[in-house]
Amino acid sequence: MLLHIVARGRIGRSPEAELVDRYLGRIAWPTRVTELPDRGGRVPPLGGHARRVMLDETGDALPSRAFAERLGRWRDDGVREARFELGAADGFSEVERAEADLLLSLGRATWPHLLARAMLAEQLFRATSILAGHPYHREG
Repeated sequence: MLLHIVARGRIGRSPEAELVDRYLGRIAWPTRVTELPDRGGRVPPLGGHARRVMLDETGDALPSRAFAERLGRWRDDGVREARFELGAADGFSEVERAEADLLLSLGRATWPHLLARAMLAEQLFRATSILAGHPYHREG
């Protein structure tokens, strides 16, 4: 299953970009990052057998194991792409939120977009590590 991050804003060459690359590079699953300008730009079409996840402050703050289980269930159900969308500074509209398969929160604090992207990449690595039985994740 493709793990696809679609993010508004350019990350450029930055410490956050290095973190994103580091974590995505460790994932055995296929990954892709698509950057869009803050406004406009062409959003890649979402094919069939895909799930749309929006990072949103109103979303569910899933524990890492629950997030991993969700990804594993989607993979096992034949989902081809799990798309993770990070919006512009004003977030997503109510219409967009209603179209999402999952609203995901990285906690109740507000995070800069570049850090949120790095945190998402780490959680994707953590989730795939949990599913693979790798000892990276420790609970308790």
